[in-house]
Amino acid sequence: MEELQAFFDAYQTTIGFIGINAILALSVWLTLYTGQLTLGNAAFMGIAAYGSALLTLKAGFPFPLALLCGALLAAAISLPLGATVFRLRGVYLAIATLAFGEVVRVAILAIPITGRGQGLVGIPPKTELWHIFASLLVITYVCARLRISSVGRAWSAIREDEVAAASQGIPVRRYKLAAFVLGALIAGWAGGIAAHFNFAIQPDEYGFARAVQILVFAIVGGIPNVIGPIMGAVVLTALPAVLQPLQEYRDILQGAILVIVIVYAPRGLATLLDVRRAARLRHVGAQDVA
Repeated sequence: MEELQAFFDAYQTTIGFIGINAILALSVWLTLYTGQLTLGNAAFMGIAAYGSALLTLKAGFPFPLALLCGALLAAAISLPLGATVFRLRGVYLAIATLAFGEVVRVAILAIPITGRGQGLVGIPPKTELWHIFASLLVITYVCARLRISSVGRAWSAIREDEVAAASQGIPVRRYKLAAFVLGALIAGWAGGIAAHFNFAIQPDEYGFARAVQILVFAIVGGIPNVIGPIMGAVVLTALPAVLQPLQEYRDILQGAILVIVIVYAPRGLATLLDVRRAARLRHVGAQDVA
C-alpha cells in the first residue's frame, strides 16, 4: 500500500495530464469522426484557459463557474469561425483552423492582461484529479451516446460521402458545425481544468506543436470508437515518463512508435483486436480450403 501511495505521489502530475490529454483527444475526435481535419482545438483550449484563469484571478469567480464561462467562450468563438471555415475542405480546412490558432497565440502575446510572453502565474490550484477523471467519464459517455445516435449516424454518413448524405436530406453544414462547436466546448473545458492544475500558463502551450499533438493522440488511438483517442492519449502521455532513462532518444522512439502504428494499425490502436481477429479468421478459412 505504501509503495502504491509513493508511486501515486511521484506520478500524480503525469496521471492528471493523461486525463486532460484524453479529454482533448475526444474533442478532436468529434470533427475527425465527421471526416473533417481541423487544427484549432489547441487555440480553443488556450482561449478557455486564459479566460477561466483571468476570471478566478482578477474577478474572483468560483472555480466551476470560471470553467463553464471559459468553455462557453471557446464554443461561442468557434460558432462564427466554423460557419466560415467549413466552406473549405481537406487540407485547406486544416490550414484555416491552424491560422486561427496562430492568430489566437499572437493576440495573447499582444494583450497586456494576459501577461503577454510571461503568461499568467499564480493561478489558484483548484483542479483535483477527481475533477479531471469525472469530466473524462462524463465526456466519454456523451460522445459514446452521440456516436450511436441519429446524430452520430449522420456524422458517419458525412464522413463517408458528403454528397450522398446531402442527397438523403442530411443538413451537412449544420452537422459539421455542431461537431466543431461541441469539440471546441470540450477543448475549452480541458483548457480551464489544465490552467488550474498547472498553476501557470504561457502562450506557447497552445501553438502549432500542441495542435498537432492533440491530433496525433486521436489518430494513434483510432477514431472508429471513443476508446481509441483515450488509448492514444494514455500511451503518448505516459511514454515520456516510461522512457525517462532514455531521454536523449525519447523523441526518436515516439516517432518510431507513431510510424509503426500507422503502418501496422492504420485505423489506430483501438482496432488491434479487430486486426488480430481478422487475421485468425483468414487463417482458419485458409485451413478449411486446404
